[in-house]
Amino acid sequence: MTGERKPLSSYWSPRYWPVWFGMALLRVVCLLPHRAALATGRVIGRIAHGVGGSRRAVVRRNIELCFPDLSSDERDALAYEHFKALGMTLIEMGLGRWASDQHLQAITKLHGIEHVHDALKSGKGVILLSAHFTTLEIMGRVLSLNMPPFDAVFRQNRSEFMTELQRTGRERSAGSTIEKRDIKKMVRSLRENRSVWYAPDQSYNRKGSEVIPFFGVPAMHTTATSTLARLGHAAVVPFFPRRLPDSSYELTLLPAFDNFPSDDPIADTKRYIELLEAHVRTCPEQYFWVHRKFKDLPDGYPDYYADLDALK
Repeated sequence: MTGERKPLSSYWSPRYWPVWFGMALLRVVCLLPHRAALATGRVIGRIAHGVGGSRRAVVRRNIELCFPDLSSDERDALAYEHFKALGMTLIEMGLGRWASDQHLQAITKLHGIEHVHDALKSGKGVILLSAHFTTLEIMGRVLSLNMPPFDAVFRQNRSEFMTELQRTGRERSAGSTIEKRDIKKMVRSLRENRSVWYAPDQSYNRKGSEVIPFFGVPAMHTTATSTLARLGHAAVVPFFPRRLPDSSYELTLLPAFDNFPSDDPIADTKRYIELLEAHVRTCPEQYFWVHRKFKDLPDGYPDYYADLDALK
């Protein structure tokens, strides 16, 4: 977002009232016991699955591409579970904004935070390298409770109000937020021995992107992680969240990449994608399949989203 930010209190005109009403309902749900709140999210997800034909088709196509060995019924079942996970994401975004530190600590198992502390003690900034899982927002709060303040990258929404809601929510975890195109600000933070939370797994069609397979399917990926690490003199610590069957969470930080960046940004990006694929397999319903992961490919590649009507 460019220009001066406005406080949320400035968005009180009637066109914003439905969003404020939804936020009020979310706040009430977040006061429920944790399992009851997530159960409410699953109901929302089931409703979204039933009415969201276009989104349902995108999810089914992505799963079809990435898990061709599953039967049609198995793919549909996974898509259904994904929508329930999306519903829980809405609740978890609220918990990330309003839940107490004590509650979040109590429901999360944290592994590997020493990898961040070790890198920071060595005088390096840290790229907290993750991906778009449905549990990411609530896990940002847990990270913030266990390490020095970090910056979080965000994507600007077409709505100024929705962008500010996203940023203020994420700033419950992060010391500051950085728009994803603002590479200079990310580099500056890293050089100041700070950490930057960065999730570069969604489709990119700009300069600095390459076609790299994801689950064996051609997809556009940014190679900017290598650039950030090189310019920011930063360590790269991958981390991945997971919602467990008992409604608690597990957040795992892996050792910093060695020999990173190399002189081959594509090879560097493949290292990240391999880790990402491995984690997706542990909780496939929790990856963000509702995003058109395989869009924006160069000429000569298939349009994987051209024939979605049969999947609605």
